[in-house]
Parts: sequence; C-alpha cells; structure tokens
Amino acid sequence: QLVESGGGSVQSEGSLRLSCVWSRDIFKKFDMGWYRQAPGKEREFLASIAWSGDTTFIRSSVKGRFNISRDNSKNTVYLQMQNLRTEDTAVYYCNTYPADPDYWGQGTQVTVSS
Repeated sequence: QLVESGGGSVQSEGSLRLSCVWSRDIFKKFDMGWYRQAPGKEREFLASIAWSGDTTFIRSSVKGRFNISRDNSKNTVYLQMQNLRTEDTAVYYCNTYPADPDYWGQGTQVTVSS
C-alpha cells in the first residue's frame, strides 16, 4: 500500500529525493512519516508531516539536511535529503505517523560513500 522509491548510491555531500506513493486515498488523511534502518541497527524515526502538510517535524540528528513534504493530489510524500553522510546509509521507509506495523513496505536503499 506504500511504495518507496528514489534511493540509490551517492557520494558524501550528495542529495537524493525519496518518494513514497500510497494506493489508497485514506492515506491522504493520515499523518505520514519517514523512517530508516541501518545495517545492524533498529529502525528509527526521521520525520513526520501532518495530513494537511502544514506541520512537520524533523529529528534533530538530520535537521537542516532532511526535509519532508507531501502532495496529496499525487498520493505522495517526499523526503528531500542533502549533504548526505556515510552514516545515512540505510533502507528508508515511509509509514503513517505513528507507524502502523501493517503498512511497512520494502523500503528504498540509500548508500552514501565517502
């Protein structure tokens, strides 16, 4: 129901924009979030956006580098990432906020090399 895309391999200080498309209109009324899981680590929350798009929250560790946005007319939530670091290497997921275990997708891999 949630399909992430836009990942890839980039060098440090590079940028990527991740997209997450939902297939059911109900998600237009959900607050949405981005999460990531690095190798050997637990999945962590990164950012959230209200269903209306007028309120966002960015985790302090990525604040200033990551930004979340959404376009409900396109059934999509975005994660714009810039100034990427090697420690940002992870699989990135979108989900509702708070996350619903039924909605985890396959994620999209982001690999940052030095």
